[in-house]
Amino acid sequence: MHNSKCSLEAISSFGSNMSSDCPESSLLCGMNISLLHNVSPALLDELCLSEKEYLALHLGPLRSPLFAPVCITYLSIFLVGVVGNSLTCAVIFQYKVMQTPTNLYLLSLALSDLLVLLVGMPLELLELWQSYPFPLGEAGCYFKTFLFETVCFASVLNVTALSVERYIAVVHPLKVKSLSTRAHVKKVIVLLWVMSMVCAVPNTSLHGILFLPPVFGRQFPRSAMCYLVQPTWMYKLTILVTALVFFLLPVLVMGVLYLLIGLTLSRERTHCSTTSGAISVSEAHMQRLNNRNVQVTKMLSVLVAVFGVCWVPFHVDRLMWSFLDTSSQLHLMIFEPVHVVSGAFFYLSSAVNPVLYSLMSTRFREMFNHLTRPQHSWPDRFSFSQRSTLSQKASSTYRGPHNTAYPLDTFSFIYPAFCHLST
Repeated sequence: MHNSKCSLEAISSFGSNMSSDCPESSLLCGMNISLLHNVSPALLDELCLSEKEYLALHLGPLRSPLFAPVCITYLSIFLVGVVGNSLTCAVIFQYKVMQTPTNLYLLSLALSDLLVLLVGMPLELLELWQSYPFPLGEAGCYFKTFLFETVCFASVLNVTALSVERYIAVVHPLKVKSLSTRAHVKKVIVLLWVMSMVCAVPNTSLHGILFLPPVFGRQFPRSAMCYLVQPTWMYKLTILVTALVFFLLPVLVMGVLYLLIGLTLSRERTHCSTTSGAISVSEAHMQRLNNRNVQVTKMLSVLVAVFGVCWVPFHVDRLMWSFLDTSSQLHLMIFEPVHVVSGAFFYLSSAVNPVLYSLMSTRFREMFNHLTRPQHSWPDRFSFSQRSTLSQKASSTYRGPHNTAYPLDTFSFIYPAFCHLST
């Protein structure tokens, strides 16, 4: 809204009578009126808007119109994710029997998910509540970008490493003792997190605090936003490389590995079905496991699909933003629902893992029940006594083709593929 002494008419008539018609215009508008030469009518219309009106005109509304539904969705995901991942961490930390190499990867994923939910989600909700100015300064902008990049990369690398571990356990079980020890897995996890932090640096360095440019000396300090501050081509290149290295390549690797796992399980099932004569206790147990091979193979295919579904919106969002024409209202209108959906899937992936553990792993489900309801007795299969019976020995290993000994943990739990917005 124009001030009475700083109206469009007053500014337009600057010249010899400037001091009488708009004597306080420079002070009221916060700009140097003497610089106004050949100014377009459109710019003149904006000159004496209040800062709030000017920011709304150029940056959009202070609060996202989708804040309420997005906040409700995020808070629901937050509750499920924090409770579920906390239970996952507690179960693995508390029960030594759960501290297997596979579960150490799940622990790393759970910690990554908790970081996203406890730190990343509040930061995003804060931006939805107040789009500008960014309240945490330049350091906070670097931290936010670095956090999201790191946890995204760490999650994908952990899932890929876990898939490799499962492949070795099923297809090359003789190498399990050397490559799937807890000490070895801990070193791999540390290496993966270090790699994730290093790979997060390029995109982090491209961001910073961006202000609207001054207009005839008028500054807009409340326009501060955590935004891209380096050349656009650098951001496009970074996003393309990360989409290739941290999405397409891992999906292909996991797809091939799970296909080989399924083929191996299928061969075991075929061998078991053609075995004739007396069946030992261990072979009987192997046959019971192999009856589930078709189901496990189907499950692996579904899990790889879930991974893709959860991550496709995230990378589509980043690729769209990197090639978006921000001056086009049509492009922005198309991008908005994609951004909202990708955010929901991003956080949903941090909450869905414990649910999948409960649905697909009997051991995790029973451990969750025991942790939350300690009055319940242990199931017989998890008895921790030192009995050495034939049945217990049979439950620890079985004999495959060529009399090869396979640890039953190889088939006790196949990890459900993981599915985790920064632009």
